Amino acid sequence: MRLYNTKSRKIEEFKPRVEGKVSMYTCGPTVYHFAHIGNLRSYICEDVLVKSLRYAGYDVKRVMNITDVGHLTSDADTGEDKMLKGAKREHKTVLEIADFYTKAFFKDFTDLGNAMPDVVEPATHCIPEFIHMIEVLLEKGYAYKAGENVYFDTSKLENYYVFSNGSVEEDDLMVGVRDDVDEDTNKRNKSDFVLWFTKSKFDDQELKWESPWGYGYPGWHIECSCISIKHLGEYMDIHCGGVDNIFPHHTNEVAQSESYLGHPWCNYWFHVHHLIDRNGKMSKSAGDFVTVSTLKEKGYDPLVYRFFCLQSHYRKPLEFSYDVLDNQVKAFDKLIKRIAALSDDGDVDSAVFDEFRKRFEDAVTDDCNTSMALTVVYDALKAETNDATKKALIASFDEVLSLDLLKKAEESKKDASSGEDEETVRFVTEKIEERKAAKKAKDFAKADAIRQELLDKGIVIEDTREGVKWHRA
Repeated sequence: MRLYNTKSRKIEEFKPRVEGKVSMYTCGPTVYHFAHIGNLRSYICEDVLVKSLRYAGYDVKRVMNITDVGHLTSDADTGEDKMLKGAKREHKTVLEIADFYTKAFFKDFTDLGNAMPDVVEPATHCIPEFIHMIEVLLEKGYAYKAGENVYFDTSKLENYYVFSNGSVEEDDLMVGVRDDVDEDTNKRNKSDFVLWFTKSKFDDQELKWESPWGYGYPGWHIECSCISIKHLGEYMDIHCGGVDNIFPHHTNEVAQSESYLGHPWCNYWFHVHHLIDRNGKMSKSAGDFVTVSTLKEKGYDPLVYRFFCLQSHYRKPLEFSYDVLDNQVKAFDKLIKRIAALSDDGDVDSAVFDEFRKRFEDAVTDDCNTSMALTVVYDALKAETNDATKKALIASFDEVLSLDLLKKAEESKKDASSGEDEETVRFVTEKIEERKAAKKAKDFAKADAIRQELLDKGIVIEDTREGVKWHRA
């Protein structure tokens, strides 16, 4: 596996700490609203990464958090908690909001073909772990108390901006920097961030816990550090997220985790670029965003959106429009029809199977090159081999692509023959297979006779690039 590492800014040969095993953490949603399809693009790409690693033979353990407390509306530790904002918007409790939108998120998540992570942990389940890490950071001198809050002291680090070689200005991915970073006058340094909130301005916060520093709640960044260490240990192979997580969230995770542990923490950082539309980056704050439910209401299969995402590289911005999605529907339907035309005849040709499986694996393990992987799919369908081999390859490829290709092909067959009784469908299918075998044996007289037999019964067959089609005359 070769991966682009955000920390080194280059593609590297992936080498896990433990041979054959991969520990991976992906930043989960803040469950105060529905996830939009831009958020979900990141999860699709992360799912492909997990499945590509498993396809290549790795044993992967993937952990995801659920942020149900502590994520403020500003990256500068100002504003209100997003969960509280959601609760006020819908006149519900924070826990009711968290439960509803967590379930909604995973419904969308799985509808898009994503496999559930091995571990999902809500932040509110880990308060003792947060408190312990903060206590250790205070003892080591990496944190301080001011204005009733606890802050991480970034001046204690030789290099806080680990993703930009020491300078915010140097890195155009530092998308989290805001003009209001220095609003909090309690901080010693502009870049310091909150580990634990107890300030009176947050008295309306519903979720609070006792701590050595007063009644309060954790900052957002501490959550991912503690949850990942709790389930993956002191070392992690791959940390995933969107590019908007690079700063300040992932920068702060590295700062507090390595200060707490006393050693390097995560070797590889995998970041997915934005989904954009004609107005720019899709975001909840803009108020106008597209969800999976929106797509369904408009008649789109969620897996068509996944198919759309797979045609672009995860490190490139992807532009969404309904016109583009309509084209993807046509391309996806055409692919399904080509697969539906395949028969079960013959035995799998192991040499051809191994050749194409290797080509597919080479694509997905080359920094998750999904567009090349899809090219391999089409090449396999055009290959000079029998249909059984092609179907076996499609099944194999779909372990990573997760487009339900064979299932949808079967559904397509049923739709094509809807309105016909089972006996007619079975008869026509058998005759088409007989004709195919005759043509393969170069018995063209028999093939023509079968065509005429069907025509006499009012059934027209057509040879197309996607296979043999039939309909009533």
